[in-house]
Amino acid sequence: MGASSGFPIDLILFGMIAAFLVLRLRSILGRRTGFERQAPPYQAPAGQPAPGPVIDGHAEAVAPAAARALPDPASPIGQSLARMHSIDRTFDSTAFLDGAEKAFRIIVTAFASGDRVTLRGLLSDDTYNAFEQAITGREAAGYTQVSAIHGIHSATIENAELRGNVGLITVRFVSDQTSLTQDKDGHPVTGTDAVTEITDVWTFERDLGTRDPVWRLVSASSA
Repeated sequence: MGASSGFPIDLILFGMIAAFLVLRLRSILGRRTGFERQAPPYQAPAGQPAPGPVIDGHAEAVAPAAARALPDPASPIGQSLARMHSIDRTFDSTAFLDGAEKAFRIIVTAFASGDRVTLRGLLSDDTYNAFEQAITGREAAGYTQVSAIHGIHSATIENAELRGNVGLITVRFVSDQTSLTQDKDGHPVTGTDAVTEITDVWTFERDLGTRDPVWRLVSASSA
């Protein structure tokens, strides 16, 4: 994924993007579960030559599980989560975080590979439109996005609120990532292949009063 900056939906930049995120949320998060970041100019790691072509967007197959810390049940966030459970008895905060971490990994891969089918089911309409435009711009320029998540240090619920029956949960992910954008000849354009620790903040939304189990990504940024 990108090096160090991110975007809320309204700040998504089209040109030289360094990475994005996509995942399939199952069980509590749903059957399928979405983000984009601007990257700095490419920088090869010290003492190493610039890389040649690499595989387009992938997430590490094996990575350490993220540390988890649930909000205090008596806190405003904990009370919001309890109200979500009262609306949908299947909702569980721990299972949600499990699904959110899986979603984070899938979203990175889907955006980098331009997998619109996967993204369509995991993002809100506005978020999908922004992602789709970014992918189209990248394709038109002949660029390839290469992203990898090497490990997720932590996944923490930062906020939770109810708007009627609509639940919104914000999760902070701290992960080690690499992100690189290459031109059609495989030359680096933006990003870096050095492993970088990045903090991403994503908000997922779901109408808890419906049978649709999918929590869709509605905003994403970097802290």
